[in-house]
Amino acid sequence: MIYLDHNATTKPHPEVVEVMARHWRETYANPGSQHAAGRRARQVLEASRESMASILGADPEEIVFTSGGTESNNMAILGLATDPPGTIALTTGEHPAVLETCRHLETRGWTLEFLSVDSEGLLCFPNSAGNSLTSSASHSEFRTPARRDLAVPNSALRLVTVILAHNETGVIQDVAPLAAMCQASGIPFHVDAAQAVGKIPVNFHTLQVTSLALDARKFQGPGGVGALLIRNGAKLAPSSFGGHQEAGRRPGTETVPLVAGMARALELCAADLERQMALVRALRDRLEQKLAAQCPPVVLNGSRECRLPNTLNISFPGVDGEALLVALDLEGIACSLGSTCASGSAEPSPALLAMNCPREIWQSAVRFSLGVDNTTDEIDRAAEIISRIVSRMRSTA
Repeated sequence: MIYLDHNATTKPHPEVVEVMARHWRETYANPGSQHAAGRRARQVLEASRESMASILGADPEEIVFTSGGTESNNMAILGLATDPPGTIALTTGEHPAVLETCRHLETRGWTLEFLSVDSEGLLCFPNSAGNSLTSSASHSEFRTPARRDLAVPNSALRLVTVILAHNETGVIQDVAPLAAMCQASGIPFHVDAAQAVGKIPVNFHTLQVTSLALDARKFQGPGGVGALLIRNGAKLAPSSFGGHQEAGRRPGTETVPLVAGMARALELCAADLERQMALVRALRDRLEQKLAAQCPPVVLNGSRECRLPNTLNISFPGVDGEALLVALDLEGIACSLGSTCASGSAEPSPALLAMNCPREIWQSAVRFSLGVDNTTDEIDRAAEIISRIVSRMRSTA
């Protein structure tokens, strides 16, 4: 199998597996216990917290351990969206962990405003004359939610949430202007950084956001563990109950081996990040170039410059993306659709619709996300297989 679905999950690094195995054997005690075994577990837990804080540009007390990115996003949004209800600003292509949580808040009286993005998926900011850079997109069958240009503040705005690096397109947002607006207005600003941490440099304090979600499985760490970074002084209302762990912000006994594995995975990424970025970028570009040469036309979705070094969201006009995904799986290539699958039929990706992609583009979109374990030979073989299948499907369409 040629695995090109690293944005979905990554294979844990061998050193991470070894670290977890050792702690499953030796550090299994409850870190809240007062006996010697509990104290040893607590030491590992806090050492992991300090290591991650140092890498992520945060204070140790700003890190809350969770079960993964979904819980971290839920905690942040539910915890920051305090009464009375107001408006939440977000992008149309947010991950379901964010979007569905915001939809839940709609049932409690909150209003959602969707921020505009351009044709590359980048947030729109006002030009020098203060004019809007975009208009709401519409389609004959699908319609994006009403969108708001960032130049127009909402007096009822109570929370902003933006995905830092998009899981489908890899587009990386420059959140600095939005962070400055939020700081000036005292509005909490959450970023979903699950796809960013471990793939590009991320510094919590430099971003100047209120909270940040991450997931260990995205950077060769274990599944089932993540973290929420919450700025000192920010008020986070509890969204679950039953214990006083994590300074009362997240109840439940911490799983020390998973936390230690996550910390080790982040350490390994940080120590070799520049080389890893260059490696996967070269492989990604090689794949794109070969596909463009061997089975044109192909269309890149999202920004060419402002994207994760490992992510290639590409469309093959004239091909059904869902059928292509099945065919690639049968040939031993693991990848993902650029659109989600619902009720047995492919529905358009909200992210691609927000970018004004026409039907022939969003319907044929596929995401290839590479990892440091991929090789040049794998990429060449994948390009050959993909091109052959695409050409065959077009000839029989």
